[in-house]
Amino acid sequence: MEGTVDGFRYGAVTPVAAYLMACLGGALGLRCIVRTLLSNQSWKAGWLALGAASIGCGIWTMHFIAMIGFQVVETRIRYNAGLTVLSLVVAIVVVGIGVFIVGYRGASTLNLSFAGVITGLGVAAMHYLGMAALHLNGTIRYDATAVALSVVIAIVAATAALWAAVTIRGFMTSLGASLIMGVAVTGMHYTGMSAVSVHVHGRTGGSWAGDSPTSLLLPMLLGPVIFLLLAGVVVMFDPLLVLGDGDWNRSSASTESTAPQPDSLFENQQDRVVHARAPQDPQWAAPHGPHR
Repeated sequence: MEGTVDGFRYGAVTPVAAYLMACLGGALGLRCIVRTLLSNQSWKAGWLALGAASIGCGIWTMHFIAMIGFQVVETRIRYNAGLTVLSLVVAIVVVGIGVFIVGYRGASTLNLSFAGVITGLGVAAMHYLGMAALHLNGTIRYDATAVALSVVIAIVAATAALWAAVTIRGFMTSLGASLIMGVAVTGMHYTGMSAVSVHVHGRTGGSWAGDSPTSLLLPMLLGPVIFLLLAGVVVMFDPLLVLGDGDWNRSSASTESTAPQPDSLFENQQDRVVHARAPQDPQWAAPHGPHR
């Protein structure tokens, strides 16, 4: 019996929340990568790792928030905790590989293409590994065309995100790039979910092992969400990221231009000395009257 698959059990709540988390992770990740470009003295590996973890957590959180709204009407859904955690590790590690390739080897066409393919395949692997963690009283089937399309979207989105990370430095442009990245990542997820069909074995509840979505996903989502909030605090309180490259340089330049220069300061001091001694100089003395 074919099951009735519904990916929007709670209406627009889960897609919107998933999109916002994807945008948040993307925005923080892009700003952390930009931070390594603004200063050669920054702790590059640390900022790249923080950026990779932010993007990975954002993508993983997006996936499982969206999965809270997924249901098959004829059967209950359970999740394998080990595979669910493994999908988070895969997301962070594979995104990190792409970020470090671009961060250390540069943003050439070859490096971007290679890193984008690796990162995109990692995002797709995270998605389908998360789907493998799903247990129900039936068999999950996938449409090959939709699966291939979702993988292509993941690769294009990952490549575009890495390109934006090393090219776009302004705050507002980074924000716009993260919004577009959120659309691409969320679109990849729902494209992959459109490939799903379920053949239900029966209408009985079943005795398969696993945790319910509310008992597993909601507590697990707290960790990545708290991490993203802490990463946001780090980004917000870094002055170089707040001002941006151009604003930082202009601020320094304006400070230097308004500061008194040594030569002009010396000339001003000379002028003050001359004026202070002027009344005692003979050429400034008042003329004396004739001697009697």
